[in-house]
Amino acid sequence: MKLPFSGRALTAGAVAVATLATGGSVAGAASAADRSGPAAGTAAVAAAPDLPIANVKAHLSQFQSIATANGGNRAHGRPGYKASLDYVKAKLDAAGFTTRIQQFTASGRTGYNLIADWPGGDANQVVMAGSHLDSVTSGPGINDNGSGSAAVLETALAVARSGFKPAKHLRFAWWGAEELGLVGSRYYVNSLASADRAKIDGYLNFDMIGSPNPGYFVYDDDPVIEKTFKDYFAGLGVATEIETEGDGRSDHAPFKNVGVPVGGLFSGADYRKTSAQAAKWGGTAGQAFDRCYHSSCDTTANINDTALDRNGDAIAHAIWALSQ
Repeated sequence: MKLPFSGRALTAGAVAVATLATGGSVAGAASAADRSGPAAGTAAVAAAPDLPIANVKAHLSQFQSIATANGGNRAHGRPGYKASLDYVKAKLDAAGFTTRIQQFTASGRTGYNLIADWPGGDANQVVMAGSHLDSVTSGPGINDNGSGSAAVLETALAVARSGFKPAKHLRFAWWGAEELGLVGSRYYVNSLASADRAKIDGYLNFDMIGSPNPGYFVYDDDPVIEKTFKDYFAGLGVATEIETEGDGRSDHAPFKNVGVPVGGLFSGADYRKTSAQAAKWGGTAGQAFDRCYHSSCDTTANINDTALDRNGDAIAHAIWALSQ
């Protein structure tokens, strides 16, 4: 997650409120979600698989090794970022995804987005999930945002392993230069024709989901996406709160600004956990959700396995539920 916007703060007037032209949008599914869940009233709906936490952690170990071998970080324009992208792309290519690399320039350095499409599904109804793959220069960025990147990768691989054939088209993305101001995701959104933007039923963003002193925060943007996540955690007996710390500070913002429905999950950064939150979730009151935020200690030791596991499974659940 990038630092606060300062002078680039999003204003209400900058947020587009355009309605998607496609009749099958996520927002348009509200009536179905108001019943017993996203799959209510449909037959033979596939359930999402449980994401193996060992697989997600194996991706994090790879990101750590890449950072260690490349100056201690995976930042935009540095060799550790490109090596991270190459690792993710190789996994997706081997699994049968159609991948493409989108190149851009920021701060005088070349940046890259990775876009992966799962063949099939209605191309006029796209469900998209993404995360930023870059770290800051001061550390390897394993929670911020190896955690989101690894879980989105493993969800994509689970789609391939299961042979999932959703009604809607699935697209996954790993963004570059988020830490410089959402550069990669904004470049992608701006590169889309308005007709292609209108085909995106929803964009789900995952930026920091394994914080060591975790909270369970849900974006309160699109109500159907929000309900999908809240219902999932309610089924686990895990209370959630509305996400406010990172609002507008991650890669959902460029999508939201052009009217695409967005949602996502977050486990906390440098805000401090309150006593009420510690009573609800465990952990340490008065301590940051992630004491290693944007620091050299954001390593594989900086991950809470329970939070990573729960959030990873929630991602898979949402992808399955919203794409059928």
